[in-house]
Amino acid sequence: MADAGLFHMAIPRAIGGGEIDLPTYVQVIEEIGKADASTGWCLNQGAIFGTYAARMPRAVARTIWADVPRAVVANTPAATARAIVVPGGYRVTSPPGGQGFSTGCRHASWVAAHAQITENGQIRMEGAAPEARYMFVPVAEAELLDTWHTRGMRGTGTHHFAVKDVFVPTERTVLSQTATLVEDAPLYRIPRTLLFASGDAAVAFGMSRTCLETFGELAGAKTPRAMPTLLREQPMVQMTVGQAEAALRSGRAFLYEAVREAWAASVNNVLALEHRANLRLATTHGIRLAAQIIDSLYNAAGATAAYEDNLIQRHFQDIHVITQHLQGRLAHYELIGRYWLGLKIDEARL
Repeated sequence: MADAGLFHMAIPRAIGGGEIDLPTYVQVIEEIGKADASTGWCLNQGAIFGTYAARMPRAVARTIWADVPRAVVANTPAATARAIVVPGGYRVTSPPGGQGFSTGCRHASWVAAHAQITENGQIRMEGAAPEARYMFVPVAEAELLDTWHTRGMRGTGTHHFAVKDVFVPTERTVLSQTATLVEDAPLYRIPRTLLFASGDAAVAFGMSRTCLETFGELAGAKTPRAMPTLLREQPMVQMTVGQAEAALRSGRAFLYEAVREAWAASVNNVLALEHRANLRLATTHGIRLAAQIIDSLYNAAGATAAYEDNLIQRHFQDIHVITQHLQGRLAHYELIGRYWLGLKIDEARL
């Protein structure tokens, strides 16, 4: 995938990336997700984190994403590291136990330590909040910790990493929340959290389609114990498949509609809170629908789906890791409900 340029498809053209449109991007991630959820997830995380290149000077962005062969940056969401200001940059140290949820760190060229800034012994503030930056550290200068022991999405390798007193020059850092655009293009006007969410939902729908196809093969071959006919001949199974197909098609249509509308608004520089709320709802609902689809097929498959080497089992485990992720939180329904009811909301979640 790196050789094909997929990890760089969201990076600005000015530094050699694809600067892809969001509807096409979502299609790409969905197709990869059909083949393997963990692979699609890794691609989405690496590609969308690459949009930080649009918020850095071109020359610096090139040193990170263009000058290093097969460059991929693995990040970590919480700013739990400490970066002490020194001449020319920062000395960065992770907290005890390292920084977690660094998807794809074992194939990354860089890790992006996420740190609060300390200057003269005090937390440096940016307005009312502590200043937080991503610090780009060559992966050889970090320790990758073997922590990703999960039931699902094992292939993402979402381990912790640690850095200890590593020097990072100022130019190789970026404000994690408030960095302004250097490359103003439609993709980069859409909040990054919604770009991540769009890809995550696409992975979920991709694996749902494969799960349906896999179940169809099983239903045509398996006669359950104490039952007179193949699975596919049973009315309850037929209803399950019909409902799953309807849920998949409707949820996927909602996702792509929301993606297209947000993209068109961003192209015309009129992206509004309504577009963002719609995309948040479509992505969260998509992940949740995918879980319902896969659960229903898992239940219909019977004991066959209990074995580790069964693909439906893997889909079942994978989707129930995805639903635990920030992008799949049930609380997003409350957020959008508040928005549509005209109540005050935390717009940063959109």
